[in-house]
Amino acid sequence: MQSITTLYLLIAVFLSIAIAYFQYYYKAKSSGKSTTFLFTLKSVSLFLVLLLLINPKIKTTVVENIKPTVSLLVDNSKSISFFKEEQNVIDFIGKLNNDSELSKKFNFQKFVFSEALIVSDSLSFNGNGTNIHEAISAVNQLNTANNGPILLFTDGNQTIGKDYEFINLKQKVYPIVFGDTTKYRDVQVSQVNVNNYSYLKNKFPVEVLLNYDGNEEVKTKFSIFNGNKSVFSKNIQFSKKENSQIITTNLSATKEGNNYYTATIQKIKDEKNTQNNSKNFSVEVIDEQTKVLILTSVLHPDIGALKKAIESNKQRTAVVSSIDDFKGQVSNFELIICYQPNELFKTVLAKIKQLNSNFMLISGPNANWDFINKQQIGFTKKAINQTENYGAVYNASFLTFLQKDIGFNTFTPLEDQFGEVTFSKDHQEVLFQNINGLATAQPLIAVLEENNQKTAVIFGEGIWKWRASSFLGTNSFQDFDQFIGNLVQYVSSKKKRNRLSVTSENLYTASEVVQISAFYTDKNYQFDGRASLEIEITNKQTKEVTKFPFFLINNAFQIAIENLNSGEYNFKVAVLGQEITKSGSFKITAYSLEEQFTHANVGKLKKLGIKAGGKLFFKNESEKLIEHLMADKTYFTLQKASIKESNLIDWKWVLFLITSLFTAEWLLRKYLGKI
Repeated sequence: MQSITTLYLLIAVFLSIAIAYFQYYYKAKSSGKSTTFLFTLKSVSLFLVLLLLINPKIKTTVVENIKPTVSLLVDNSKSISFFKEEQNVIDFIGKLNNDSELSKKFNFQKFVFSEALIVSDSLSFNGNGTNIHEAISAVNQLNTANNGPILLFTDGNQTIGKDYEFINLKQKVYPIVFGDTTKYRDVQVSQVNVNNYSYLKNKFPVEVLLNYDGNEEVKTKFSIFNGNKSVFSKNIQFSKKENSQIITTNLSATKEGNNYYTATIQKIKDEKNTQNNSKNFSVEVIDEQTKVLILTSVLHPDIGALKKAIESNKQRTAVVSSIDDFKGQVSNFELIICYQPNELFKTVLAKIKQLNSNFMLISGPNANWDFINKQQIGFTKKAINQTENYGAVYNASFLTFLQKDIGFNTFTPLEDQFGEVTFSKDHQEVLFQNINGLATAQPLIAVLEENNQKTAVIFGEGIWKWRASSFLGTNSFQDFDQFIGNLVQYVSSKKKRNRLSVTSENLYTASEVVQISAFYTDKNYQFDGRASLEIEITNKQTKEVTKFPFFLINNAFQIAIENLNSGEYNFKVAVLGQEITKSGSFKITAYSLEEQFTHANVGKLKKLGIKAGGKLFFKNESEKLIEHLMADKTYFTLQKASIKESNLIDWKWVLFLITSLFTAEWLLRKYLGKI
């Protein structure tokens, strides 16, 4: 207590006694026991009033008992309901909550998880994914000095996230296994690899990975169906040692548009789970006949690489000609590629501009930039008489057409004359330049479009080395050839550019989030982020219509839609306030990743329990778990003492005492006739 407060208290005591003495003893004619009692009542009540005015702070010691907290971590995914274990989970948790001795020793906190962790008591068992690693990690991060163990209620089958078997934890983990622990024979279609699109009358490759889980030798049949028609079949044999097979085949693209297929393997004897015996996939078939003219001023390996990449698609042909020898008509081709142009290209470029033809320009050390800059083709370069090697940097924001990163940053740099590039037309960079490890904003490959004329430009020679690098990395020319194919397909297309473009997949699984992106430009074909976009989705079977707004993320409009039922859907994206729309369709299959497991993963959960210092229990061992937790002496109640400081004026009973003392004094004086 501060010295000034002590002084105030001494003054209050003196003042209270003085006032009471003045009232009952000063010039009093008589005194007795009643006077002494009244004097005491007055002194105490006055002191308490003054004490409230002084309002000293009172310190008290509070002792708190802290019980260890047990974290109940419950798998809320569809796999639990698939194994029909919902009630068993609820009953097990109920037994823990209703055990009085366990409740005296522990507090309980309940979490549920599927794709992510939630603090909740609500269980629905409808999650589309299981991320055990993230759930355990998140709870473990909440660890305090007196936290108890984690009780993990799950079947142990994780569908997303890191492997939980090797996680490092501060807390003990006790896995409680739910699901069928009996191991059944099972065959499954694990993965289907296929190109997203093909061309009419072409063949496209399909690669399917099949797996077998069992000890005995089995025979079955694998088939691929287009609708109800079988387009491929093969007899398959598995054994304990030969428990996987990769099936590759080429299917014919006979129908334009989206074509849906089902890869399926026949059920074997005693197989319990047939949900994983099939997978759906789709291929978009495009009807396109394209003739490409490659005009060159030099002999270079790039020419052969371009021709091979272009003609890898049988719907395209490439004609190579030296600019000196070319006597044909550019109008006979959908695309003209000008390789390292110089003054000899003057007539061809003039004809291209006159016909508004689409073309691609590839520069290099032998290109004449003084000549190119005078052609007014949408870009110029302040080139100097010195060459530079330009590495590639993938532009993740490129949305003109769909192009994945095929490892561009690992490819050999292209060589071109050094200088700054300037554009006078609307453009987008496919790849940026990297000079000696430094990424720049200068383009390495870009596309332009104006007045329905499309142009692509590659700033550098040596693209043949990219084809070789791609082959060394993947043992296939497919990625590089598809990249050149995407570029050629876009530039050669005569379709008028739409101000609204939409990107979506043709096929989604039931557990997937439907992600759709849109790109909208103003009348000058500049991205317009001020617009409001909306998507209207219609279920073809039920005719149910739902609408969702798009969100602006990184110069693109995007939306992620969850919980759509399986089936076929049409969609229409509209720009609100304008008559601009874009339509499309997609299909959601009934495939659920959570329903692909035949049994609980007891082995992995057991390893987790041992590594985390816990122990594995089964769904019928609730009593054993309770006994184990009660017998564990490492968990005990802690007593925590803390000093609590409060103001006297907050003590309501003091005010009551003052009122009582004044009332008692008044009643006694009334009784004695002194009032």
